[in-house]
Amino acid sequence: MSLPALLTQHIARRPQRIALLQHVAEQGSITRAAKAAGISYKAAWDAIDELNNLATQPLVERSTGGRGGGGARLSAEGERVLRLYQRLQTLQAQLLDAAEESSDLDLLGRLMLRTSARNQLQGRISGLRREGRHDRVSLDLGGGLQIEALITRGSTERLELTLDTTVVALLKAGWVQLLLEGDHVEAGSNCLMATVEQVLTDEDGPSEVRLVLGNGQTLCAFADEHWLTQHELDAGSQVRVQFHPSYVLLGVPV
Repeated sequence: MSLPALLTQHIARRPQRIALLQHVAEQGSITRAAKAAGISYKAAWDAIDELNNLATQPLVERSTGGRGGGGARLSAEGERVLRLYQRLQTLQAQLLDAAEESSDLDLLGRLMLRTSARNQLQGRISGLRREGRHDRVSLDLGGGLQIEALITRGSTERLELTLDTTVVALLKAGWVQLLLEGDHVEAGSNCLMATVEQVLTDEDGPSEVRLVLGNGQTLCAFADEHWLTQHELDAGSQVRVQFHPSYVLLGVPV
């Protein structure tokens, strides 16, 4: 079984994140892997969440152990991806030798942009419906989960979106709203059940809430620390998340 095109391209563009898999395999801990990679614990979590979301199966299996982290190991799929990364390193060296001049690499870098959106969910287009100047795009995230995006007709055409196209849905953490039982769901909004995996407090701003969806993909949201404490929301808590379809940005491989 081949890797999804989106994950394969991510490996080529973000090798430092794939290299983190090697440290996880060697260290058996996200905390120690982050230290070995020279990045923060939070950055390591972000990298692993993004990789797991883009893969068809989780690459890293972990157990949460509080603020200090917990144990972690590569899944069979993670080990396979790591082997692929090691082969890509050889191909990368060949590419550098083949580049005619340094400006060639600068151009490629500009064409393959990174995004500031914290949440990246891989899905397959299961529906396309025209609504005036916009198209409502239904995305199947797997595991019985679906969300909708509302984009312009021009965007649909420019991205060449059709049924069964694989895309990445981009969503800023600030656009994800946490809901308690009984809270009103805005009409037309996406609403998903999620489990709180971890709450990271920040003295300078709102807390970061890491969430796991029913299909294993993850989301990040922000919430006021006092609100979280008041409603006793912590790891293991069940919540709903909502976000409007117009907040969902779509991306496809170039």
